[in-house]
Amino acid sequence: MVYTYLNPAVALMGAGAVKEIGNWAQMLNGKKALIVSGKGRHGKALAEEVGALLKEAGVDFYVFAGAEPNPTDVSVHEGAAAYKKEGCDMIVAVGGGSPMDCAKGIGVVATNGGEIYDYEGAGMAKEALPPFITVNTTAGTASEMTSFAVITDTRRHVKMALVDWKYTADVAINDPELMVSMPPALTAATGMDALTHAVEAYVSTIATPTTDAAALMAIELISKWLRPAVANGANLEARDKMAHAEYLAGIAFNNASLGYVHAMAHQLGGFYNLPHGVCNAILLPYVEKFNLIATPERFVDIAKALGENVEGLSTMEAANKAIEAIKTLSVDVGIPATVTELGAKEEDIPTLADNAMKDICNLTNPRVATKDEVMAIYKEAF
Repeated sequence: MVYTYLNPAVALMGAGAVKEIGNWAQMLNGKKALIVSGKGRHGKALAEEVGALLKEAGVDFYVFAGAEPNPTDVSVHEGAAAYKKEGCDMIVAVGGGSPMDCAKGIGVVATNGGEIYDYEGAGMAKEALPPFITVNTTAGTASEMTSFAVITDTRRHVKMALVDWKYTADVAINDPELMVSMPPALTAATGMDALTHAVEAYVSTIATPTTDAAALMAIELISKWLRPAVANGANLEARDKMAHAEYLAGIAFNNASLGYVHAMAHQLGGFYNLPHGVCNAILLPYVEKFNLIATPERFVDIAKALGENVEGLSTMEAANKAIEAIKTLSVDVGIPATVTELGAKEEDIPTLADNAMKDICNLTNPRVATKDEVMAIYKEAF
């Protein structure tokens, strides 16, 4: 079997990395950038700061501050219209996963035409995106460097997964100085999102030695540094280590894909407009408990990476240590215990399960689930 290995052409890591954006925009021959950011005041302000750096390098810009926390088809189409109207020739995404995914959607519509619904699934884009730079401000989604985008279809209330190597950024920037203002709850949610990426990639049916190395190091870093990052957002060392952790987790799942945690979390996010990272964090231990019998040796590795002592334990006893460690970390950083606390309703479980069974992420889960089993996992999380 042939495996792909997709990453940005260039990754800039470390404090002050964002200051290099003008040089890279020039090298990509950009004349005017559409800067995609979140709708909030912080997102707009950060977009203007990045725009100023582009201006210094002679690259003009227009800010599209239209990305919702769960980016929608509406915002993608509005952004694509702005790209065309403003005469832009490149895209810069600034923020967390939502602006990144929104920017990818804008890019594919801008160069391929049609509507975003045309690109649901894998390998649907015929043309490349415009030159694309991402400036990440959270340590979780890894959308700044992956070939995935998730866009909410507001007509069906479903999250569409778009997967294509053409969505991969030309330049991905991770500057921990841009992450210090993240509040504790967002730090926790994005950190658990990164942990989910690493765990699902490690137990994926298409994992490779390359993705394994990235996933295990990501898990080790998150186990050590997520709690300090949540406790003190100004801890630049913790922010830097978490930035590396989320990028490594991105390398892992960008090339090994994901599993039922994401397939199920996408439905909660699309149906109720809930935060993706929190949904992942709540579902993670329940899905992986279901997966244990498929690949227990891999869960022993995960337990070790999470700092658990498994000496003298049987394989299954050691594997279960991974599930308990995930639960403990989630509690320690303040993740809600159930999706009911977020507003999800048990009567919607059959619909959620139906949609989860259709999600592309379930294709690489190590254990095949029936709809009834997916419903049972949802019920545990309620």
